[in-house]
Amino acid sequence: MNKWTRRELLGHSSLLAAALGGAVPLAGESAVPAAARKLKVVVVGAHPDDPESGCGGTMALYADQGHDVTALYLTRGEAGIPGVSMQQAAAMRSAEAARACAILKARPLFAGQIDGDTELNRARYTQFRKILEAETPDIVFTHWPVDTHRDHRAASLLTYDAWLSGGRKFDLYYFEVDQGIQTQIFHPTHYVDIAASVSRKKDACFAHASQHPATDFWPLHEAMDRFRGMECGVKDAEGFIRHCQNVEAQIPTRG
Repeated sequence: MNKWTRRELLGHSSLLAAALGGAVPLAGESAVPAAARKLKVVVVGAHPDDPESGCGGTMALYADQGHDVTALYLTRGEAGIPGVSMQQAAAMRSAEAARACAILKARPLFAGQIDGDTELNRARYTQFRKILEAETPDIVFTHWPVDTHRDHRAASLLTYDAWLSGGRKFDLYYFEVDQGIQTQIFHPTHYVDIAASVSRKKDACFAHASQHPATDFWPLHEAMDRFRGMECGVKDAEGFIRHCQNVEAQIPTRG
């Protein structure tokens, strides 16, 4: 593993800023100038709470700089509340997603699949591509595909297929969830310093009260953000893997 000095990290951060549209402060920098134009950012998650827990700090930073941020949920979390019907759970969790998005200044959008019964087939690939293309995103974040949850893998592969079949028109990044319990073998290529937005990320996660965030998933993500921060020299950070075939973004290199 290469270790960067602070000077090297700052130099690379300028390229990372270009890769992320110059819209968010990256690890090692106190600030990055806002992008010259308004960006459309879409964060694809399998269930309500996935975009917030994996990418909530970065979502808030984009929104604070005036960019258009959408949380695209593959399902409405129908199977996520024991003891209630799928219809009741969907209504409860959709309302929680709306509250979380309001905290992050994002817009919720739902792709219409069913929690625990997500599908990957020709029709679903076409349906999802149309939903994502209608958003005309500049940047898309989604689950890393090596994950223990089938719905997470489905969300990732649907997004990847939309990126590939659509001509790679947006920059594609992957996020992690649940500190290694679900996302596996995740080694970030990019970090975003979320010190300025971590409290809102927490509030957005806690908006998903049905998922018992205080005990079930926030402690894992709080530790994950601290760990990624330690990796790159800040207090709290979110780590991402950038797809190396993005057409617009630049890859930081070392001589």
